[in-house]
Amino acid sequence: MSDSFSWRKIKKSDFPRVEKLLMDAENNYVNASAKFLLQKEANVVIWVLSGKNDGIQAVILNWKNNILPVLCDYSGSLSDFNKDFLLSQKIHSVQGLKQEVMALEKEITKNREPKDIIDYNLMSLDSPPTKKNTTNLNIKLITPKMTDIDAITPLQAEYEKEEVLPKGANFSPAASRVNAANIIAKGQVLAAEVDGRFVGKINVSAVSFTRYQVGGVYVYPDFRGRGIAGAMAYEFISSLISQGRGVTLFARKSNNAACRLYKSLGFKNINDYCILYY
Repeated sequence: MSDSFSWRKIKKSDFPRVEKLLMDAENNYVNASAKFLLQKEANVVIWVLSGKNDGIQAVILNWKNNILPVLCDYSGSLSDFNKDFLLSQKIHSVQGLKQEVMALEKEITKNREPKDIIDYNLMSLDSPPTKKNTTNLNIKLITPKMTDIDAITPLQAEYEKEEVLPKGANFSPAASRVNAANIIAKGQVLAAEVDGRFVGKINVSAVSFTRYQVGGVYVYPDFRGRGIAGAMAYEFISSLISQGRGVTLFARKSNNAACRLYKSLGFKNINDYCILYY
């Protein structure tokens, strides 16, 4: 990379070029693309790697102290970005393609040490999922309403504790309830009901240009092994695909059951993803 390229904050004239860069590589950067589209609403700060002719080579987004790199195979120095931004900011996490997260980690750890890292398989599906056998399941699949908030909140809480929070992090019941309310309000969630009780859920966690990112998949431990997650995932992802969009998700590499489920639905591993917590 030429020395004529340097990191700077985004300008109004950059937005069309940044949008094109993200759209061209959308499958790897659904979360970052979603935050770009919500830039004003979500108070996202954006930095770009720009050349003399205002060409955009790479992007780094900061959303509530969560850093999302979109380096697009850029392998040059990140020292300018570190000097102008990383040294002066509180950082909660860096999340994205593993090779890009680790490139930033080299700069960040000059000043602070990470507390935890979680590795994921980044998976993608663009065609209808493989149908799951649900004939023996005594469940109802329901789109929750806000009146169901008391039933969805415990599921969201357990999901966050098991799948989201890094080691040593404090769980906030109030914040988790807000997250549950936001998921219901957006209407992109499906719950599994057994004998009148919600026992599992799945939801959209991000919306980019042409893709949905699915997350929040959780079934209470006592109800696992019955095919509930598969039934929810099949119905929910089928409905998303039918809208003409692709679906992306990332599954913990250590969660063998989840990885097997998504592969059985037709998802393919497309990259290594990770979240590095500070």
